[in-house]
Amino acid sequence: MSTFAIGGDRRVGRLGLGAMHLSADRRGHDVARRAVELGVTLIDTAHLYGGGANEELLAEALHPYPDDLLITTKVGVAHTDGQWRLDGRPPVLRDQVDAALRRLRVDRLDLLQLHRIDPETPLADQVGALAELRAAGKIRHLGLSEVTVGELAAAREIVDIASVQNRYNLLDREHEPVLAACQAAGIAFLPWRPVAAGAFAENPEIAAVATETGATPTQVALAWLLAHSPVMLPIPGTASLTHLAENVVAAGLTLTPDQRTRLDRLR
Repeated sequence: MSTFAIGGDRRVGRLGLGAMHLSADRRGHDVARRAVELGVTLIDTAHLYGGGANEELLAEALHPYPDDLLITTKVGVAHTDGQWRLDGRPPVLRDQVDAALRRLRVDRLDLLQLHRIDPETPLADQVGALAELRAAGKIRHLGLSEVTVGELAAAREIVDIASVQNRYNLLDREHEPVLAACQAAGIAFLPWRPVAAGAFAENPEIAAVATETGATPTQVALAWLLAHSPVMLPIPGTASLTHLAENVVAAGLTLTPDQRTRLDRLR
């Protein structure tokens, strides 16, 4: 599996695992452990996923962690008045970072991402609070999620940004300009929802390339992502051992120039 150095110094395999769908039971633990056995070194979670329960699941399944494993989490969404809301106020961010450190059983988060920019809190306050936590040694690298090119540029005026996590896949490229900005700056791009299995299977061109390569449509879509940009780090989520194995195999699938061109034309 090819690798990428997040922030220039934290190297991970370019195909990770989104942990959101993992259940807090033996099955969820088995999928997390099997991912590591298959060579996955990047796992994505968030405070939002069960109010920290997903972080606890990963710690229960994988701690003590292999040296090469990076678990990235996200903060900035809080449960208030019975519902989840964006909340980027500095005290909330600080509390969620401290909670993540406890749940994941680590002294430092190698990659911490702001889940969303809270429109009711100045960006400088949100990013500034996380920069202070980085300076205090609680965070190694900072990232953003669901941002525009302008928001990314504004945040980079305040602190170094090592990653961006926006929705993106073969048939959904709304954030192509953000990907281009990340590639130009050497920023890791972690597409969420990189797999849309039903839509991929129904697309004639994707199905044709799958037949030609002896792969599944999902594997073709993941291979396309990896070939599309050197900063692309897909994090497909699954609660299935079978689908996990299928996804990991995609990291070794090579598409021909003609196949890539045909897929590039899709939207």
